Amino acid sequence: MVKQLLLRILPSFPRSFLPHSSISLQVRSISSSAIKMTSEHYTFGPYKIHQSEVFYSTHLSYAMVNLRPLLCLHVLICPKREVKRFVDLTADETSDLWLTAQKVGRQLENYHKASSLTFAIQDGPQAGQTVPHVHIHVVPRVGGDFEKNDEIYDAMDQKEKELKEKLDLDKERKDRSLEEMAQEADEYRKLFL
Repeated sequence: MVKQLLLRILPSFPRSFLPHSSISLQVRSISSSAIKMTSEHYTFGPYKIHQSEVFYSTHLSYAMVNLRPLLCLHVLICPKREVKRFVDLTADETSDLWLTAQKVGRQLENYHKASSLTFAIQDGPQAGQTVPHVHIHVVPRVGGDFEKNDEIYDAMDQKEKELKEKLDLDKERKDRSLEEMAQEADEYRKLFL
């Protein structure tokens, strides 16, 4: 199934992109029950996120596939509570968000045989944030995915700019089909069983 999904997604990526605050002292462990998918409602700023796009969830955070990924494998980690700015997260939300990013990053890096990870937050409109909901970009990286390593940040800024210019409730979610994103999320969900 992953092979079929990648064969459908990969042609849309430029060839050069493809692989060859304080934290609460009470850090809760993420149990296996944290990954159970329910009929829970997810939002990303003003947008409803279909449960099929979410592949991992804790009591405070969730991980979803990306509508407009920079590279194949680029996912987003979000707090369940709609919070516009990173500084407005609670200590528990901050801890859970980063622990979720760490866990998801580790699993995707291993799954896709990547050699590194990029974690990024664009916190506020002047930082390039286009959806007013805190989120961490997790991007598994391989050698040569960008000619110059830091070009990923320019690419991220460009994607965010394009998204902002096209931001329309009826248009912004058409880049990848719900079916494609659900298939990808289903594959990633298996990593957390």
